[in-house]
Amino acid sequence: MASGVFKLGVLKLGCIGAAPLLDLLLDERADREDLEVRAFTCGAKLDPESCAEPTAAILAYQPQLLLLVSPNAALGGPANSRKAVAAAGIPLITLSDGPSKKAFFKKNDEGKQVMSVPDGQGFMIFPADSMIGARREFLDPTEMALFNADLIKVLAATGVLRLVQTELDRVIESLRAGTAPTYPRITVTPDKAVAAGGFGNPYAAAKAYAALSIAESTSAVTADGCFKEQDPARYIRMVAAGHEMMRSAARLADEARELEKGADSVLRTPHGSTGAVRQKTRLDAKPE
Repeated sequence: MASGVFKLGVLKLGCIGAAPLLDLLLDERADREDLEVRAFTCGAKLDPESCAEPTAAILAYQPQLLLLVSPNAALGGPANSRKAVAAAGIPLITLSDGPSKKAFFKKNDEGKQVMSVPDGQGFMIFPADSMIGARREFLDPTEMALFNADLIKVLAATGVLRLVQTELDRVIESLRAGTAPTYPRITVTPDKAVAAGGFGNPYAAAKAYAALSIAESTSAVTADGCFKEQDPARYIRMVAAGHEMMRSAARLADEARELEKGADSVLRTPHGSTGAVRQKTRLDAKPE
């Protein structure tokens, strides 16, 4: 590895929609000279035993920043991994879904929810990254892939992944400069995502907001179908409905981007080979 290259480690425990492309967001053309990225995973399992091995491997890699992405970061496996990273003194940003809030917010003596995050750590919670319809009668590998494809489109076209890019670029720049970064500690609401999306057409922004709102509401349907409802006649319909909701959200997200394309106002924020972020909207313009 060349001197001056920043080492970024990505620890994928289980899978949420943001996970498959997370290690590629900061080097989208594979031509950055200033960044080295390594991804480690335990596959679909989230139990402490499964998470321990990739956690040990990524700590041995000694990244300068570690991203941990998992469903429900409060579960035993991801929680143990966060503790191990903290003990190693490596800066950490956790990216997770709505149920992970209980990993970062605790009740104080007055019963109010307050943030509880160690120094040197941050988090980004994605409520729109909803639970998949994991019932055996419904979910097969094809359905799993289609749901995640729809979800990735929602996260990408509405501004969620650009917000991730922006926050990671900012933290990496601070760490590279030797200054103490302000770590993201945010729940990615539709308002925050759409603002990061940089929409020029207000109708496109409205469609993106609608897509995120539908994607967020999907989890209430799929979670009930997976964990609460015991009648197959009901829970099969519920998980199938959740996937139809995500498909509708993906169509709205696609329509939002098509409106931006029609006005030649799609915001693009590519990385240069040195890591500098450039920007453009007109298709025939060069990023500056």
